[in-house]
Amino acid sequence: MRPTLPGVGTAVVALVLAAAPAVAAPSTDALISEVYGGGGNSGATLKQDFVELANKSASAISLDGYSVQYISATPGASTQWGVTPLTGSIAPGKTFLVAEAKGTGGTVDLPAPDATGTIAMSGTGGTIALVNGTAALTCKTAADCAADPRIKDLVGYGTAVVREGTATNALSNTTSAFRNIELGDTDDNATDFKVGDPNPTNSKGETPGGGNPDPDPDPVPGDKRIHDIQGVTRISPLLGQKVTNVPGVVTGTRATGDRGFWIQDTTSPDADPRTSEGVFVYTAGTAPTVAVGDSVLVSGTIAEYRPGGETGSNQTLTEITQPTTLTVSKGNPVPAPVVVRNIPGGYLPAPGGSIEQLPLEPEKYGLDYFESLEGTLVQVNDARVVGPSNAFGEVWVTVNPDQNKNLRGGTTYTAYDQANSGRLKIKATPLPVSNVGDVFSGATVGAIEYTNFGGYTLAALTLGQHVSSDLQREITAQQKESELSVATYNVENLDPSDPQSKFDRLAEGVTTNLRSPDVVVLEEIQDNNGATNDGVVAADQTLQKFSDAIVAKGGPRYQWRQIDPENLKDGGEPGGNIRVGFFFNPQRVSFVDRPGGDFKTAVEVVKKNGRAALSVSPGRIDPLNDAWANSRKPLAGEFKFRGRTVFVVANHFNSKGGDEAIHGRNQPPNRSSEVQRAKQSAALKAFTEQIRAIDKGANVVLAGDLNDYQFSPAVKALTGDGNLKALIETLPANERYSYVFEGNSQTLDHLVLSKNITRFSYDVVHINAEFADQASDHDPQIVRARPSTGDANIDKLVFALEDILDCLKK
Repeated sequence: MRPTLPGVGTAVVALVLAAAPAVAAPSTDALISEVYGGGGNSGATLKQDFVELANKSASAISLDGYSVQYISATPGASTQWGVTPLTGSIAPGKTFLVAEAKGTGGTVDLPAPDATGTIAMSGTGGTIALVNGTAALTCKTAADCAADPRIKDLVGYGTAVVREGTATNALSNTTSAFRNIELGDTDDNATDFKVGDPNPTNSKGETPGGGNPDPDPDPVPGDKRIHDIQGVTRISPLLGQKVTNVPGVVTGTRATGDRGFWIQDTTSPDADPRTSEGVFVYTAGTAPTVAVGDSVLVSGTIAEYRPGGETGSNQTLTEITQPTTLTVSKGNPVPAPVVVRNIPGGYLPAPGGSIEQLPLEPEKYGLDYFESLEGTLVQVNDARVVGPSNAFGEVWVTVNPDQNKNLRGGTTYTAYDQANSGRLKIKATPLPVSNVGDVFSGATVGAIEYTNFGGYTLAALTLGQHVSSDLQREITAQQKESELSVATYNVENLDPSDPQSKFDRLAEGVTTNLRSPDVVVLEEIQDNNGATNDGVVAADQTLQKFSDAIVAKGGPRYQWRQIDPENLKDGGEPGGNIRVGFFFNPQRVSFVDRPGGDFKTAVEVVKKNGRAALSVSPGRIDPLNDAWANSRKPLAGEFKFRGRTVFVVANHFNSKGGDEAIHGRNQPPNRSSEVQRAKQSAALKAFTEQIRAIDKGANVVLAGDLNDYQFSPAVKALTGDGNLKALIETLPANERYSYVFEGNSQTLDHLVLSKNITRFSYDVVHINAEFADQASDHDPQIVRARPSTGDANIDKLVFALEDILDCLKK
């Protein structure tokens, strides 16, 4: 979890750098720690001006040959720098007191100075420099002084022209400018110094009146609180700024991966529901040394970490980075977690751009609600799993248990504006293997953060008890003798190097769960050596190994048809040359082979004996169309079943890669990949219309991974005129899914039939997507249909006769 630079554009950074006065590099050892010019003036307590130096390094720093120099706030042409030469050294962690001119007033002497000069400093504005050398400086502007390498450190106060960054506030006869307790040096005087009561301390630790300071003063909270850091939008109002001694109680720690700890304000929260009272403290490569219950003061820099990189669409996580932590006390009570359940059904505002600067509306939008709790300890009770666990220790649950619930325990994605706000990723180590419908009974407690691949995440500190739902893999109904069964199955980059267990699991799915369909449309068949980029494109070994595995499981000896793609032209893993293809059972269905199809030859629809036929079979549809650039080309095949012709088209549209996250900063998200799928859908639709133009009674089955939802423009372009029907839409709305992504049960795979096929039964067979143990990340689908004879009246007679025969064979 690496903080990027503060989230401002490079142009803004350049503007800021151009506008700020030039400064020398920050000092890592000796620097100016306090300046006071009101000594001996009216109303002053101290009789003398002074400059205090400090050493923040671990070694003594020699001051021999150094000097302290002073110039007025607005130097003229004749103004000269005053010089006080120095000798001696500053011990590590100690101070060094330089006394300057005395006035006639005041009642208290400085402690014994370590060096003495005669410079009469202004009580309100001027510049002090620590200089490596004793010759008077000649610079009179901030830029010129920044360019002088002799200047070790410089402080401008009041209206000083010569300064680092912005000068400190004006001083008075009773106030000095002193550096923050951590001796931070950002080269911005206003940031690094505060104005308050003078407290000169010499190298012996002596203070005015001869007293010694408390050697171990109790640290006190700074002026910023966690809700100040979080603010009312997604981006911290203190982004890029340093904060000092932010108070909080440690609620959780993480010693591996994204190391750090969470703190929460228990003493001074505000009343604004938009501002979180928790924040993550990122310790980078170091495991945190604090413990839960520690009361701490944290200093550091505020950053917005954007998982996946600053140019991506993800939102950010507000963090305190480069922290310095002081433990005030241990064993303090941890704040009670916020119980999260039934959050608002709205997902995110959709302004047509970035939402990052919009004020949060946690009462209206679910993800605004999560953001308002970022870094806060929360509790989810009886969390139901809606996305299976993975190898990264992640599982998806819902906090809105009734939101688009389906029969198997998941949450269904039913429309672009129904993204299911109750989904929440849980990350835990260890994490029990979990399937959809399982429950983490009781309380699951952790902090809310934003992570890559899913967005809002509960970083679990304690998990509820895992209770299995005993989810079973489905087995489809047995087809009738008179039914043609066609299935689609994305077998997830299958190649011969995959373990035999994967082939066996896929084969079990085909034979047992799908009951050995007549035709299986396959997606993601890789070439014979998988993702090895060496020019191999043949996949006969992949298909043979799969076919053998099916036979070993008691299935039929499938034959196959496919066309080897042109090397590296169909997308997928580089060198894998994924493609679509057909398995078919020759005992039930025959394939009409017409030679001539190759990776560049387009299949045409021709007229034979008054009916539609393919010019080549198998053949690729419009393969040179740029719609299929770097994507799988559809494969058309002509089949015969009981004397009836059935055109089956295997598809695998381009992926959603490049689309913005639905939980990301831009709303609505840009779905750039839809453009190519729209072109692909148009090309596929045009092919089916060519068939229909010759033969309106032709049987057409489009099958495969269309990589899009049933409500998407690509699918609607296929089915909008009613000549084709997407079978997924014949199911109840909350049962329309074949894939689970980030806790959303959704549809990517489709079976689409020509409208003349009226007798069919359809099933999505859930055997993979809802389970942690998967043979593929897709569930297969199957349709059992009575292909038409081409004449509706004849169909009635044929189907009636087939029904009788089917009954007799029972």
